[in-house]
Amino acid sequence: MAARAAGAKREQIVDAAARLIHIRGYNSTSIEDILQATGIGKGTFYYYFASKEKLGFAILEWQTARFAESVLRKAFTGGRDPLEQINTYLDLLLDLARKNGCRGGCPVGNLAQELSDTHERFRRRLERTFETWRAFLERTLQQAQEKGHLRPEADPARLSGFLLAGIEGAILLAKVRKDPGILADCFDELKAHLGAWAPATRRRPMPAALVPETFGAKRRLKG
Repeated sequence: MAARAAGAKREQIVDAAARLIHIRGYNSTSIEDILQATGIGKGTFYYYFASKEKLGFAILEWQTARFAESVLRKAFTGGRDPLEQINTYLDLLLDLARKNGCRGGCPVGNLAQELSDTHERFRRRLERTFETWRAFLERTLQQAQEKGHLRPEADPARLSGFLLAGIEGAILLAKVRKDPGILADCFDELKAHLGAWAPATRRRPMPAALVPETFGAKRRLKG
């Protein structure tokens, strides 16, 4: 009972601090802010966390675990086509952005932008997190290649890095503009790029909005 209560209190602190840091940033969130948000005293805080840095590491672990549970497991389960699993992954990210109005962006991406140049220990942990996500995509692309759903000359390592960079960049732009439509457009382009690596017999027709020959015509009609 005591262990469960202690675990629940620790999670309460991590949850409240994560919400503050997600919006305000790590450096702009003080321990006093966290104490006020949780209603605990300094003694209780330091009982669970030796420092703000230790709390930050706990938040990063907690956020990645939640992301794995709420998004990764939903997208990358079952016997579906591996490329369809990646498309589902993008759709889930888009749904999250629409639900929260693009507020906050990617918590891990936010920490990376804020701390990578100033906090080496955080940078290494963030690097490992992004590499875990990239490797996850790479394994899925390798599975697609083994099933014949991706051309032999495709490079899963390069493609997975491209996808991760595109996802994080799109989330950042959508956050700045507060427009999930930016995310939808970017993700459509990522899906089209990935689909272009499928064997010709498995390719789906590209939506008209993504066919290069139609771009000028659309602009002329609008003009």
